[in-house]
Amino acid sequence: MFDNNDWLSQVREDIIDPDREIVDPHHHLWPQVAMHYNLDQLWSDTGAGHKVTQTVFMECGSAYRSAGPDHLKPVGETEFVTAAAIRSREDPARATIAGLIAHADLTRSDLDDCLDAHETAAQGLFRGIRHAGASDPQPDALTIPGLAPEGLYLHADFRRGVARLGERGLTYDTWHYHHQNLAFRDLAKAVPGTTMILDHFGTPLGVGRFEGQRDEIFAVWKDDVAAIAECPNVYAKIGGLAMPDNGFGWNTRDMPPSSDEFVDAQARYYSHMIDCFGPERCMFESNFPVDRLSISYEVLWNGLKKIAADYSEAEKDMLFTGTARRIYRL
Repeated sequence: MFDNNDWLSQVREDIIDPDREIVDPHHHLWPQVAMHYNLDQLWSDTGAGHKVTQTVFMECGSAYRSAGPDHLKPVGETEFVTAAAIRSREDPARATIAGLIAHADLTRSDLDDCLDAHETAAQGLFRGIRHAGASDPQPDALTIPGLAPEGLYLHADFRRGVARLGERGLTYDTWHYHHQNLAFRDLAKAVPGTTMILDHFGTPLGVGRFEGQRDEIFAVWKDDVAAIAECPNVYAKIGGLAMPDNGFGWNTRDMPPSSDEFVDAQARYYSHMIDCFGPERCMFESNFPVDRLSISYEVLWNGLKKIAADYSEAEKDMLFTGTARRIYRL
């Protein structure tokens, strides 16, 4: 079982602004042994000092049904997470899983069958679908290679599926790589009736053929993000930049980063995203336990609070709780 607690515990910090409420709109749960992260592990992180009151589960391919029609196998994940969410309500002093984003193949003609099954299984927690568009021609260089076919955002069947989510009042989440940002912009323009959430800044890569090109990629990324922000149906979930594929290399060091080091390395991404979208269309996220490979929950949220320090109280409320609650109907 993966466990880097001893490594993370080398960096301890006092909790900044401990009374500020946080909604964490992006975490995963895995029952598998290799990357075991279930409710108890989530509570260990959310209860470590910051005032995290609610969370949103994000699909991650866990606990799928082993039998039955292929298009309904992701409903097993919804059943698994719903059970954890019901348990999370038992202790009002701990974070509650208040919503979930499931997976469905948006290209299928029987999409509504899957959406109906998620709705039933989730017992009021179902908020939307993530069918990620991440695809790269050199996946062997990536720790977490995307599984989407090339050009997914262009497919007519896929666009019809995304549009169907909007018709049903559901959101569409996605993650992809930075070189796919403009393709996502075109998707957002083509399906304006669906609320879309861009995860992880569009994942600026820093490994493989992109290693050593951070500033050059950032310059292009800035323009691409500004173009995406022109689509009023898109919201930004800002976090997830501590994944190994972002190339900061923290996961390979003897010591994890401090919040100051996190801010020094990544604040410009957050600032630009907030400048483009506005706090009313941005929400901080943890992306745990994936970002836990590189940084602790306490240090991460200390860093986010430092990044938000110069914003007004109303803007902070949107970044830490308000936008997530409004978009995911918590």
